[in-house]
Parts: sequence; structure tokens; C-alpha cells
Amino acid sequence: MKYWFKYTFDWMRVYNSPFKPIIPKLYIGKVAIGTPYFFPRVWVKATPKLAHEAVKKHIEREEAFNKLNPQYARKIKPYNEIFEDKMNGSYPVPKKIGFDFVGLGWKTKYESYRHEWDPIWSFVFFKWQIALIFSPKHDMHYWECWLNYTKETKGTTKERLEQARKEFPCVWSSTKDGVKTKTNYWDLILKDKWL
Repeated sequence: MKYWFKYTFDWMRVYNSPFKPIIPKLYIGKVAIGTPYFFPRVWVKATPKLAHEAVKKHIEREEAFNKLNPQYARKIKPYNEIFEDKMNGSYPVPKKIGFDFVGLGWKTKYESYRHEWDPIWSFVFFKWQIALIFSPKHDMHYWECWLNYTKETKGTTKERLEQARKEFPCVWSSTKDGVKTKTNYWDLILKDKWL
């Protein structure tokens, strides 16, 4: 629980930092915002109905594979054996009522931080959803700079920013209509006081 809380809400320290504050976007409507990859859902134990649906999908996939790959055709188990296996599983179903708190999604790749998804707070009530999406302007650059600042630097705020800007420059080049432009995202995501 402690790890979940830290992971889910650690990004909120951005509001008490040299980074510009995030104004969340509000969504109200039919369920349409993923948390993060799928619509809000819960996992339930298998019921005969869910297991029968899973067996039908399994057999369809196996038959399609065998049709496309006759040289690698696999023997399909009898329906009742597959059904027994599927009754031991659990299945995702749409969430009817409930909250989801999704933390900042990131990963490391090639020894650098990569932004995956923005934090989201979601409330679902039957087929309706209210969601707060904490997506800053220049979100990919913002969050990658934030991760470098919080995880790779030490010292006072000023020292940390100097170290982060030196060791993790967030300068991107782009070309439009033959004109090359360089953008230093640190200058766009920090509060004026820290530029």
C-alpha cells in the first residue's frame, strides 16, 4: 500500500517545485479515458458465461491459426477441457462504479527516462466518467525533465537545476519549410524565477 501511494501520488511534488504548475484537463462524458491503457475495469472470478465466451474465442483463434499455418497446425483440445481451464481464470469487466488513481507512467530506456502516460484521476458511474488528466504543456519533455531533476540530482534547488540542465539537456531540433529550429524545453517548463 505504501509503495502504491508513493508511486501514484509522487508526481504531485511538481506543484512545490521550480516547474510550472499543471492545470488539469477535465473530461465529463461517456467512458472514454483509459486508466492508462484500458477503460476502467475490474477483474472478476470466472463465471460459466465468461468461461464459455473465452472458450469460443480460444477455439476461433486456434482455428484461424491452423487455417493460416497448415504446416504448424495444432490439435485443439475438446471443448470441456478448455472450459475447465477457463473456469480457473479471472476476467476483466467494465467498472460500474469506482475511482482510479493513475500515477505518472514512465520507463527507462537506453539509460534515460521516457514518458509513457500522464497522471489521471477517474471516477466512473455506470457508463459515465469524470476524469482529471494532469497533462502539462509539452508533456513528454516536461515529465522527462521532471524525472531527471527528481531522480538524478542532489543539492539545493538551484544546484539541482544547474546539474539537470547540464547533464540532461532537453534541446530538440526541428525543421519546418527548410528552416531548422532548436528548442530548449527547460526554458518552457520552468517557472520564470528559475530561468
